[in-house]
Amino acid sequence: QVQLVESGGGLVQSGGSLRLSCKASGFSFSTYAMRWYRQAPGKERELVALITSYGGSTNYLESAQGRFTVSRDNAKNTVYLQMNNLKPEDTAVYYCNTNFYSKTYWGQGTQVTVSS
Repeated sequence: QVQLVESGGGLVQSGGSLRLSCKASGFSFSTYAMRWYRQAPGKERELVALITSYGGSTNYLESAQGRFTVSRDNAKNTVYLQMNNLKPEDTAVYYCNTNFYSKTYWGQGTQVTVSS
């Protein structure tokens, strides 16, 4: 059974930092790309960052470029999102995601709130 469990969210002031973690289980973690999405109230879910299976390549939402860093530890089956210089517009629920064999899997999400 595939499980993705996010943690690390919280309340932080503008300019602060948070590190999100997503612990995966139930599949061959190192084989697949992992993604971080976010969804703010009243907005569509958007892709924030992607990291390929062995971390050789990453991609970011334009507004996250230079502030966020996605990484993974395949030995720990965990993907991370380091978020620096946070802004109020980064406030959202952040979700971990992967997909394979035509199925998409989501974690339960972790709330990030950035106060001005």
